[in-house]
Amino acid sequence: MAIKNIIFDLGAVVLNLDQEKTLRAFRRLGADLDELNYESSLFIDYEVGKIDTEFFLHSLMSRLKGNASKEQLIDAWNAMLLDLPPKRIELLRQIKKKYRLFLLSNTNNLHIEAVYKEHGKEIFEELFEKIYLSQEIGLRKPNVECYHYVLKDAGIKGSESVFVDDNRANIKGADEAGINTIWAKEPLDKWFGIELKKVDVLQVN
Repeated sequence: MAIKNIIFDLGAVVLNLDQEKTLRAFRRLGADLDELNYESSLFIDYEVGKIDTEFFLHSLMSRLKGNASKEQLIDAWNAMLLDLPPKRIELLRQIKKKYRLFLLSNTNNLHIEAVYKEHGKEIFEELFEKIYLSQEIGLRKPNVECYHYVLKDAGIKGSESVFVDDNRANIKGADEAGINTIWAKEPLDKWFGIELKKVDVLQVN
C-alpha cells in the first residue's frame, strides 16, 4: 500500500527552532524553565488549551515576582522561533504535488501567533491541507490519542501515512498509533526524499 499522506511536525522540521535561546532568555530574567516544568503542569496545560495566554503569563510573572514585564516574558518565550527558509517552502510545494500534507504541532497561542505574524498564516494554509495544533485539539504528542484524532479527522489511514518529527518520543507515539515514521535528525531538506522513498518502497513491496 503506497504512501499517500505526510504529517509534519512544525518546530525543528519545517520551522527552524532553537529552544536553548528561550531557556537562556528566561535565565537572564531569573527563571529556570526546566525546573518550572518539573514542578508544575503549566507548560503542558498551556499547550493543550487548558489555560489561556493571560493566565500563563500571569503565572510566569508570579514566578519572577514581578521582575519582568509582560513584553519581556513574551519576547523570551518566543526567542526560540527562528526562520522559515524559502528553499524549505519550495521543497514542501514539490512534495505536495504527490502527497496530501498535514501539520501536527505541540504548540501554544503565543508561539503560533508569532509564527503567523512573522511568516504569514497563508503560507502554512497553502502548504498543508489541514493544520492540527495541540492547544486547539486539546491533545498533544506523544499521546496515541493525538495521532488517532488526526487520522480520524483527516479521513486517512496510518498505513498510508508518514509522520515526520524531530522528537524520538513523538515518533514512538506515532509508531504505536500505526503510522509510518521518519525521524528528522535535522530540519527538512534533500535528505527527506531519500528517507521517504525508503518508506514508500517498503509499503509498495
